[in-house]
Amino acid sequence: MASQPTPATASPNRADALRTALATRVVVADGAMGTMLQAQDPSMEDFQQLEGCNEILNVTRPDIVRSVHAEYFAVGVDCVETNTFGANFAALGEYDIPERVFELSESGARIAREVADEFHESTGQERWVLGSMGPGTKLPTLGHAPYVKLRDAYQQNAEGLIAGGADALLVETTQDLLQTKSAILGAHRALEATGANLPIICSVTVETTGTMLLGSEIGAALTALEPLGIDMIGLNCATGPAEMSEHLRYLARHSRVPIACMPNAGLPVLGKDGAHYPLTASELADAQETFVGEYGLSLVGGCCGTTPEHLRQVVERVRGLAPSE
Repeated sequence: MASQPTPATASPNRADALRTALATRVVVADGAMGTMLQAQDPSMEDFQQLEGCNEILNVTRPDIVRSVHAEYFAVGVDCVETNTFGANFAALGEYDIPERVFELSESGARIAREVADEFHESTGQERWVLGSMGPGTKLPTLGHAPYVKLRDAYQQNAEGLIAGGADALLVETTQDLLQTKSAILGAHRALEATGANLPIICSVTVETTGTMLLGSEIGAALTALEPLGIDMIGLNCATGPAEMSEHLRYLARHSRVPIACMPNAGLPVLGKDGAHYPLTASELADAQETFVGEYGLSLVGGCCGTTPEHLRQVVERVRGLAPSE
Protein backbone atom coordinates (compact mmCIF):
# COMPACT_ATOMS: atom_id res chain seq x y z
CA MET A 1 0.00 0.00 0.00
CA ALA A 2 1.27 3.46 -0.83
CA SER A 3 2.27 5.58 2.13
CA GLN A 4 -0.37 7.94 3.38
CA PRO A 5 0.15 11.68 2.73
CA THR A 6 1.03 13.63 5.80
CA PRO A 7 -1.91 15.58 7.21
CA ALA A 8 0.02 18.85 7.29
CA THR A 9 0.18 18.80 3.48
CA ALA A 10 -2.85 16.70 2.52
CA SER A 11 -5.66 18.02 4.68
CA PRO A 12 -5.82 21.81 4.21
CA ASN A 13 -7.42 21.82 0.76
CA ARG A 14 -10.09 19.32 1.79
CA ALA A 15 -10.71 21.05 5.10
CA ASP A 16 -11.02 24.42 3.38
CA ALA A 17 -13.43 22.92 0.85
CA LEU A 18 -15.51 21.53 3.71
CA ARG A 19 -15.58 24.92 5.42
CA THR A 20 -16.71 26.52 2.17
CA ALA A 21 -19.42 23.91 1.66
CA LEU A 22 -20.75 24.35 5.21
CA ALA A 23 -20.95 28.10 4.66
CA THR A 24 -22.71 27.94 1.32
CA ARG A 25 -24.94 24.86 1.25
CA VAL A 26 -26.38 22.15 3.44
CA VAL A 27 -23.88 19.34 3.94
CA VAL A 28 -25.24 15.84 4.63
CA ALA A 29 -23.51 13.34 6.92
CA ASP A 30 -24.25 9.66 7.39
CA GLY A 31 -26.44 7.76 9.84
CA ALA A 32 -26.06 4.94 12.35
CA MET A 33 -22.81 2.97 12.31
CA GLY A 34 -22.91 0.45 15.16
CA THR A 35 -26.09 -1.35 14.17
CA MET A 36 -24.86 -1.75 10.59
CA LEU A 37 -21.59 -3.22 11.80
CA GLN A 38 -23.40 -5.63 14.12
CA ALA A 39 -25.76 -6.64 11.31
CA GLN A 40 -22.77 -8.25 9.57
CA ASP A 41 -22.40 -10.54 12.58
CA PRO A 42 -18.69 -10.19 13.33
CA SER A 43 -17.25 -13.09 15.29
CA MET A 44 -15.58 -13.06 18.69
CA GLU A 45 -12.33 -13.59 16.81
CA ASP A 46 -13.04 -10.45 14.79
CA PHE A 47 -13.48 -8.61 18.08
CA GLN A 48 -10.24 -10.15 19.45
CA GLN A 49 -12.43 -11.56 22.24
CA LEU A 50 -13.49 -8.00 23.17
CA GLU A 51 -17.17 -8.37 22.30
CA GLY A 52 -18.87 -5.14 21.31
CA CYS A 53 -15.68 -3.13 20.83
CA ASN A 54 -16.53 -1.98 17.31
CA GLU A 55 -13.28 -0.03 16.94
CA ILE A 56 -11.31 -3.32 16.92
CA LEU A 57 -12.95 -4.06 13.56
CA ASN A 58 -10.85 -1.22 12.08
CA VAL A 59 -7.84 -3.54 12.26
CA THR A 60 -9.41 -7.02 12.12
CA ARG A 61 -12.25 -6.50 9.62
CA PRO A 62 -11.68 -3.27 7.70
CA ASP A 63 -13.81 -4.76 4.93
CA ILE A 64 -16.90 -4.56 7.16
CA VAL A 65 -16.19 -0.97 8.14
CA ARG A 66 -15.51 -0.02 4.50
CA SER A 67 -18.82 -1.53 3.42
CA VAL A 68 -20.78 0.65 5.86
CA HIS A 69 -19.06 3.82 4.67
CA ALA A 70 -19.66 2.78 1.07
CA GLU A 71 -23.38 2.21 1.65
CA TYR A 72 -23.77 5.76 2.91
CA PHE A 73 -21.62 7.36 0.22
CA ALA A 74 -23.58 5.40 -2.40
CA VAL A 75 -26.79 7.23 -1.45
CA GLY A 76 -25.11 10.60 -1.91
CA VAL A 77 -24.02 11.78 1.53
CA ASP A 78 -21.19 14.29 1.57
CA CYS A 79 -19.37 12.89 4.59
CA VAL A 80 -19.14 9.88 6.86
CA GLU A 81 -18.11 9.56 10.49
CA THR A 82 -15.17 7.37 11.35
CA ASN A 83 -15.71 4.13 13.29
CA THR A 84 -13.97 5.64 16.32
CA PHE A 85 -16.86 6.56 18.63
CA GLY A 86 -15.28 4.52 21.42
CA ALA A 87 -11.61 5.15 20.60
CA ASN A 88 -11.04 7.09 23.81
CA PHE A 89 -9.54 6.48 27.23
CA ALA A 90 -12.81 5.79 29.02
CA ALA A 91 -14.37 3.39 26.50
CA LEU A 92 -11.21 1.46 25.64
CA GLY A 93 -10.34 1.39 29.31
CA GLU A 94 -13.44 -0.74 29.84
CA TYR A 95 -11.73 -3.35 27.63
CA ASP A 96 -8.31 -2.82 29.27
CA ILE A 97 -6.79 -1.50 26.03
CA PRO A 98 -6.52 2.29 26.60
CA GLU A 99 -3.05 2.24 25.01
CA ARG A 100 -4.69 1.56 21.62
CA VAL A 101 -6.42 4.95 21.34
CA PHE A 102 -4.10 6.31 18.63
CA GLU A 103 -3.92 3.04 16.68
CA LEU A 104 -7.68 2.52 16.46
CA SER A 105 -8.32 6.21 15.73
CA GLU A 106 -5.80 6.28 12.91
CA SER A 107 -7.03 3.03 11.36
CA GLY A 108 -10.66 4.16 11.53
CA ALA A 109 -9.89 7.46 9.82
CA ARG A 110 -7.71 5.79 7.19
CA ILE A 111 -10.50 3.38 6.18
CA ALA A 112 -13.02 6.21 5.84
CA ARG A 113 -10.48 8.33 3.93
CA GLU A 114 -9.84 5.57 1.41
CA VAL A 115 -13.55 5.06 0.75
CA ALA A 116 -14.17 8.80 0.54
CA ASP A 117 -11.36 9.21 -1.99
CA GLU A 118 -12.68 6.32 -4.08
CA PHE A 119 -16.16 7.86 -4.25
CA HIS A 120 -14.74 11.30 -4.98
CA GLU A 121 -12.76 9.88 -7.87
CA SER A 122 -15.63 7.82 -9.29
CA THR A 123 -18.40 10.42 -8.94
CA GLY A 124 -16.62 13.77 -8.98
CA GLN A 125 -18.47 14.74 -5.81
CA GLU A 126 -16.21 15.93 -2.99
CA ARG A 127 -16.47 13.57 0.00
CA TRP A 128 -15.26 14.26 3.51
CA VAL A 129 -14.40 12.36 6.68
CA LEU A 130 -15.59 13.48 10.11
CA GLY A 131 -13.37 12.12 12.86
CA SER A 132 -15.72 10.84 15.56
CA MET A 133 -14.69 11.62 19.16
CA GLY A 134 -17.30 9.98 21.38
CA PRO A 135 -18.11 10.72 25.02
CA GLY A 136 -16.76 7.55 26.57
CA THR A 137 -18.25 6.11 29.74
CA LYS A 138 -16.78 8.41 32.38
CA LEU A 139 -18.30 11.66 33.65
CA PRO A 140 -15.50 13.83 35.06
CA THR A 141 -18.00 16.18 36.74
CA LEU A 142 -19.00 13.22 38.92
CA GLY A 143 -15.38 12.25 39.57
CA HIS A 144 -15.40 9.15 37.36
CA ALA A 145 -12.05 10.05 35.78
CA PRO A 146 -9.50 12.87 36.07
CA TYR A 147 -10.07 15.71 33.61
CA VAL A 148 -6.41 15.90 32.55
CA LYS A 149 -6.25 12.18 31.80
CA LEU A 150 -9.34 12.45 29.60
CA ARG A 151 -8.02 15.55 27.82
CA ASP A 152 -4.65 13.96 27.07
CA ALA A 153 -6.29 10.79 25.76
CA TYR A 154 -8.58 12.85 23.54
CA GLN A 155 -5.47 14.50 22.15
CA GLN A 156 -4.21 11.02 21.17
CA ASN A 157 -7.64 10.25 19.71
CA ALA A 158 -7.55 13.41 17.60
CA GLU A 159 -3.93 12.95 16.54
CA GLY A 160 -4.81 9.47 15.27
CA LEU A 161 -7.79 10.85 13.35
CA ILE A 162 -5.63 13.56 11.81
CA ALA A 163 -2.92 11.05 10.84
CA GLY A 164 -5.55 8.86 9.19
CA GLY A 165 -6.85 11.70 7.03
CA ALA A 166 -9.93 13.15 8.78
CA ASP A 167 -11.18 16.47 7.42
CA ALA A 168 -12.87 17.64 10.65
CA LEU A 169 -12.98 16.57 14.28
CA LEU A 170 -16.46 15.77 15.59
CA VAL A 171 -16.81 15.88 19.38
CA GLU A 172 -20.16 14.14 19.63
CA THR A 173 -22.91 12.80 21.89
CA THR A 174 -21.57 14.78 24.83
CA GLN A 175 -23.51 14.64 28.09
CA ASP A 176 -21.14 16.27 30.62
CA LEU A 177 -19.79 19.75 29.84
CA LEU A 178 -16.48 19.02 31.56
CA GLN A 179 -16.03 15.92 29.41
CA THR A 180 -16.97 18.00 26.38
CA LYS A 181 -14.34 20.57 27.29
CA SER A 182 -11.71 17.85 27.71
CA ALA A 183 -12.43 16.57 24.20
CA ILE A 184 -12.46 20.01 22.57
CA LEU A 185 -9.22 21.08 24.23
CA GLY A 186 -7.67 17.71 23.41
CA ALA A 187 -8.65 18.33 19.78
CA HIS A 188 -7.09 21.80 19.83
CA ARG A 189 -3.87 20.43 21.33
CA ALA A 190 -3.74 17.77 18.61
CA LEU A 191 -4.20 20.35 15.86
CA GLU A 192 -1.42 22.46 17.34
CA ALA A 193 0.89 19.46 17.74
CA THR A 194 0.38 18.25 14.17
CA GLY A 195 0.15 21.61 12.43
CA ALA A 196 -3.22 20.64 10.96
CA ASN A 197 -6.05 23.16 10.56
CA LEU A 198 -9.34 21.28 10.70
CA PRO A 199 -12.80 22.41 11.81
CA ILE A 200 -13.95 21.28 15.26
CA ILE A 201 -17.64 20.37 15.40
CA CYS A 202 -19.28 19.87 18.78
CA SER A 203 -22.58 18.00 19.11
CA VAL A 204 -24.29 17.76 22.50
CA THR A 205 -26.97 15.31 23.58
CA VAL A 206 -30.12 16.67 25.20
CA GLU A 207 -32.35 14.10 26.86
CA THR A 208 -36.15 13.96 26.79
CA THR A 209 -35.99 15.85 30.11
CA GLY A 210 -34.91 18.93 28.15
CA THR A 211 -31.38 18.98 29.55
CA MET A 212 -28.10 17.15 29.10
CA LEU A 213 -27.58 14.10 31.31
CA LEU A 214 -26.07 16.16 34.14
CA GLY A 215 -28.74 18.85 33.98
CA SER A 216 -27.23 21.51 31.71
CA GLU A 217 -29.68 23.32 29.45
CA ILE A 218 -28.84 24.15 25.85
CA GLY A 219 -28.16 27.78 26.77
CA ALA A 220 -25.58 26.72 29.35
CA ALA A 221 -23.97 24.41 26.83
CA LEU A 222 -23.69 27.16 24.24
CA THR A 223 -22.30 29.61 26.80
CA ALA A 224 -19.70 27.09 27.97
CA LEU A 225 -18.63 25.68 24.61
CA GLU A 226 -18.70 28.51 22.08
CA PRO A 227 -15.73 30.34 23.67
CA LEU A 228 -13.60 27.18 23.39
CA GLY A 229 -13.04 27.80 19.69
CA ILE A 230 -15.48 25.41 18.06
CA ASP A 231 -16.48 25.90 14.43
CA MET A 232 -19.99 24.45 14.77
CA ILE A 233 -22.41 23.35 17.47
CA GLY A 234 -25.32 20.99 17.23
CA LEU A 235 -27.41 18.18 18.65
CA ASN A 236 -27.34 14.44 18.16
CA CYS A 237 -28.68 11.23 19.67
CA ALA A 238 -31.08 10.73 22.65
CA THR A 239 -34.23 11.83 20.80
CA GLY A 240 -35.85 12.18 17.43
CA PRO A 241 -36.10 15.50 15.61
CA ALA A 242 -39.40 16.54 17.21
CA GLU A 243 -37.81 16.76 20.65
CA MET A 244 -34.86 18.75 19.29
CA SER A 245 -36.84 21.58 17.74
CA GLU A 246 -36.96 23.89 20.76
CA HIS A 247 -33.22 23.50 21.40
CA LEU A 248 -32.38 24.13 17.75
CA ARG A 249 -34.53 27.25 17.87
CA TYR A 250 -32.43 28.51 20.78
CA LEU A 251 -29.20 27.83 18.93
CA ALA A 252 -30.52 29.53 15.79
CA ARG A 253 -31.24 32.67 17.79
CA HIS A 254 -28.09 32.79 19.92
CA SER A 255 -25.23 30.81 18.37
CA ARG A 256 -22.50 32.71 16.57
CA VAL A 257 -21.30 29.54 14.84
CA PRO A 258 -23.16 27.31 12.36
CA ILE A 259 -25.54 24.59 13.56
CA ALA A 260 -25.75 20.83 13.03
CA CYS A 261 -28.49 18.28 13.73
CA MET A 262 -28.24 14.48 13.70
CA PRO A 263 -31.31 13.01 15.43
CA ASN A 264 -32.25 9.43 16.12
CA ALA A 265 -35.03 7.90 14.03
CA GLY A 266 -37.50 8.92 16.73
CA LEU A 267 -37.73 7.70 20.31
CA PRO A 268 -37.10 3.96 20.66
CA VAL A 269 -40.08 1.68 21.08
CA LEU A 270 -39.37 -1.48 23.06
CA GLY A 271 -40.74 -4.68 21.57
CA LYS A 272 -40.17 -8.40 21.89
CA ASP A 273 -37.13 -8.14 19.61
CA GLY A 274 -35.61 -5.16 21.42
CA ALA A 275 -35.69 -1.45 20.64
CA HIS A 276 -37.19 -0.25 17.38
CA TYR A 277 -36.85 3.28 16.04
CA PRO A 278 -40.14 4.25 14.39
CA LEU A 279 -39.32 7.35 12.33
CA THR A 280 -39.53 6.62 8.60
CA ALA A 281 -37.07 7.90 6.04
CA SER A 282 -39.58 10.39 4.65
CA GLU A 283 -40.39 11.67 8.14
CA LEU A 284 -36.72 12.29 8.89
CA ALA A 285 -36.35 14.05 5.54
CA ASP A 286 -39.42 16.20 6.31
CA ALA A 287 -37.93 17.20 9.67
CA GLN A 288 -34.49 18.04 8.33
CA GLU A 289 -35.93 20.07 5.45
CA THR A 290 -38.04 22.02 7.94
CA PHE A 291 -35.08 22.56 10.28
CA VAL A 292 -32.91 23.84 7.43
CA GLY A 293 -35.59 26.37 6.53
CA GLU A 294 -36.45 27.46 10.07
CA TYR A 295 -33.10 27.22 11.86
CA GLY A 296 -30.54 27.56 9.08
CA LEU A 297 -28.77 24.25 9.64
CA SER A 298 -25.46 23.77 7.86
CA LEU A 299 -24.89 20.08 8.61
CA VAL A 300 -27.57 17.39 8.83
CA GLY A 301 -27.42 13.65 9.30
CA GLY A 302 -28.77 10.86 11.43
CA CYS A 303 -27.94 8.92 14.57
CA CYS A 304 -29.38 5.75 16.14
CA GLY A 305 -31.88 3.90 13.96
CA THR A 306 -31.14 5.87 10.79
CA THR A 307 -30.21 3.86 7.70
CA PRO A 308 -28.82 4.59 4.25
CA GLU A 309 -32.43 4.90 3.03
CA HIS A 310 -33.10 7.58 5.66
CA LEU A 311 -30.08 9.51 4.45
CA ARG A 312 -30.88 8.97 0.77
CA GLN A 313 -34.15 10.78 1.27
CA VAL A 314 -32.51 13.52 3.33
CA VAL A 315 -29.99 14.06 0.53
CA GLU A 316 -32.77 14.34 -2.05
CA ARG A 317 -34.72 16.78 0.09
CA VAL A 318 -31.94 19.21 1.04
CA ARG A 319 -29.85 19.03 -2.12
CA GLY A 320 -29.23 22.55 -3.36
CA LEU A 321 -30.51 24.25 -0.22
CA ALA A 322 -28.38 26.86 1.53
CA PRO A 323 -28.27 27.59 5.26
CA SER A 324 -30.67 30.45 5.83
CA GLU A 325 -29.48 33.57 7.57
